[in-house]
Amino acid sequence: MTSETYGLDQHRLRQLAQDRVRDSQVITDDGNVAHSGNSATSHTRWRVAPGDAEFLTQTIQMHFTNVEGHGANTGHGHQNEAAFYILEGAGYEIHDGERYDWEAGDLVYVHTDSVHQHFNPNDEDALALVVKAKSTWMFLGLIQQGNPHALLEPERFGPREEWGRIWTPGVLDRHKRVRTGEVAWEDGPIGRMRVLASQDVPEGRIFSIDAFQLEIEAGGHSSRYWKMADEVYYVLEGGGYALQWEVAAEIDDRYYAHIALEPKRFDLATDDTLYVPQNHVCQLFAADGAPMRLFNAQNRLFKHLGYDAVHVLEPASSAATT
Repeated sequence: MTSETYGLDQHRLRQLAQDRVRDSQVITDDGNVAHSGNSATSHTRWRVAPGDAEFLTQTIQMHFTNVEGHGANTGHGHQNEAAFYILEGAGYEIHDGERYDWEAGDLVYVHTDSVHQHFNPNDEDALALVVKAKSTWMFLGLIQQGNPHALLEPERFGPREEWGRIWTPGVLDRHKRVRTGEVAWEDGPIGRMRVLASQDVPEGRIFSIDAFQLEIEAGGHSSRYWKMADEVYYVLEGGGYALQWEVAAEIDDRYYAHIALEPKRFDLATDDTLYVPQNHVCQLFAADGAPMRLFNAQNRLFKHLGYDAVHVLEPASSAATT
């Protein structure tokens, strides 16, 4: 991001002008160029990513990975984490030589600096929704990644050392998979939520992504909430719409917020992706007749930068019964 003036108002206006709902017809990258994980039996389809022609975000990425029956992707490594929410099928991972099994409804963590590969030993295809905060690593210069290969210029370097010596102490004791059926639904600030990854769940081995499921009963709505972090929703079941209110900054003796009088409306259906920009008010509504269930992800860095609050302007409707 660059600017010849101190203010970046025009940049924000261009960002907010982009379409915030992407359906299955939107494929920003099919993974055939410059992606190390694709194989003859595994393919990726990108839905949201930094660098998209229709620019949305530089904090969160979302794509789908399909592994055909009795297939696998290619093993590769990257410094950034990734979280895989399993939409269909079952299979397993190999991370740094360790096996981790998964099935539909699980959230699986690929940890920092992991060499990993996805396998599907079954007849049916497996499909995962993948979310990353990879651009954060890129901005920090953590770009040592690629397919397994021999050390370049070995004569310049000494013997192997254990890479994990500079990891946060205790990470090897953290879990790498969440079975969503074992996580309780609870009434959270946005509504009826099932938290899958959070800094408040320290036993999980993920530091960059927060994720939860949100369930809204038929004809009901989430809270109307205000938060600084941008976020991505994926509609797992049902449909409805979202309202989003822009928040303007008045810079006087301090920062003051002004919420737009009129919201923008975005209709939603199963398999749609909804983007919520930074510093917005949002509220989601389920259509009559069936509940709407969504998967949400955001970059946890915002919380470490001092934006660890969700301000509720209107409470959610009564919780659904599960």
